[in-house]
Amino acid sequence: MSVVIKDPSIAKKEMIADAEKALRDISKIRDGVGKVIFGQESVIERTLVALLAGGHALLVGVPGLAKTKLVETLGIVLGLDSRRVQFTPDLMPSDILGSEVMEQDESGKRSFRFIPGPIFAQLLMADEINRASPRTQSALLQSMQEYHVTVAGARHDLPAPFHVLATQNPLEQEGTYPLPEAQLDRFLMQIDIHYPDIEAERRILLETTGVEEARAANVLSPARLQEIQRLIRRMPVPESVVEAILDLVRSARPGQGDAETDKHVAWGPGPRASQALTLCTRARALYDGRLAPSIDDVKALAEPVLQHRMALTFAARAEGMSVRDVVARLVKGI
Repeated sequence: MSVVIKDPSIAKKEMIADAEKALRDISKIRDGVGKVIFGQESVIERTLVALLAGGHALLVGVPGLAKTKLVETLGIVLGLDSRRVQFTPDLMPSDILGSEVMEQDESGKRSFRFIPGPIFAQLLMADEINRASPRTQSALLQSMQEYHVTVAGARHDLPAPFHVLATQNPLEQEGTYPLPEAQLDRFLMQIDIHYPDIEAERRILLETTGVEEARAANVLSPARLQEIQRLIRRMPVPESVVEAILDLVRSARPGQGDAETDKHVAWGPGPRASQALTLCTRARALYDGRLAPSIDDVKALAEPVLQHRMALTFAARAEGMSVRDVVARLVKGI
């Protein structure tokens, strides 16, 4: 059996052609989302980067900042089968995963049949995820990491692609449950949503309070999204970027020789953070029309990738420090 080795120059030309085609598709996605979501360019970029990288994202912001609208719009624009789950304290794991019911056929024979829950979708919107109990939150762990669920000992594969976009309100604490660290680590990024600037808010007022409101339109298929995700995994990563990612993530862990980190950080990010940064920098590079990521991509994505994977010491919190302050200091060192 002979092995055909492709000429590197031909492979590079093919990749450039694939990237140019992907750029046209990404431009259509941006335009499609921009017709409905005004302003918030950074939020849109980071959310799309998370999806293009094949991961999940946690959207954190006060009510009324279009978090739910953004997820709904992305589902339509990307052509994904979308479901929404409103998380509440009384929500049970079976409400998300599905459950088995007993049926009886004409002959009287009884058997169990699995009825899939809303998690069997290509895009799951977990609205106000921190309102559900840890028991229910943990129902998402297996699906977010392994892309299948186990019910009554039987494995059920989820549709591909599969993404979770969860929303969280940072203000209300009563009746909420902090997400466990293991689940936070499954989110590729935590994307903070801030108030829009005055021009964006003016456009929101004028275009959403009239008789007709802009509606999103489908511009991509799930299969095409998967092709772009595979392209991103094929993109080369310069050695300088790899070293920058390793230096940044390792410097965020206590016990690695950084005195400030030892003083302020109780526990830091694991290897999954390095994997997330590598994937997201590739996706951001393609989003910007480049074939390889740069150190600027690492700096731009350090906060959303690391902030939910770290915890401060009591002393640091007492001094009024935040995780963002620690990440910002570490970014300056790369």
